Amino acid sequence: EQKEKEEQEQMEKEQKEKEQREQKEKEQKEKEERELKEKQQKEMEAKEREEKEQKEKEEKEQKEKEQKEERERQQKEKELKEKEEKEEKERKEKEAKELKEKEEKEL
Repeated sequence: EQKEKEEQEQMEKEQKEKEQREQKEKEQKEKEERELKEKQQKEMEAKEREEKEQKEKEEKEQKEKEQKEERERQQKEKELKEKEEKEEKERKEKEAKELKEKEEKEL
């Protein structure tokens, strides 16, 4: 009777220990899976942030390039206009001078 009781208690104790061990293993596994998921999530967010920053950088550089090209185009246009105006002025002055000389000769 006593021996049976002890064996029963021993079996129950072992069963309880087994359940506790299995529970601990289950919790450990869940913890590891949760940590892995969090790590993957953080890596994904970092990658997305990096891609967004890269895209913004490229867009900014493109915009600056376009603005620079526009300024250069306007500068060239301005220089060409000034050159044309100067040439026109010089031509008119030359014509006026020639006309004046012609009139003086005729006198």
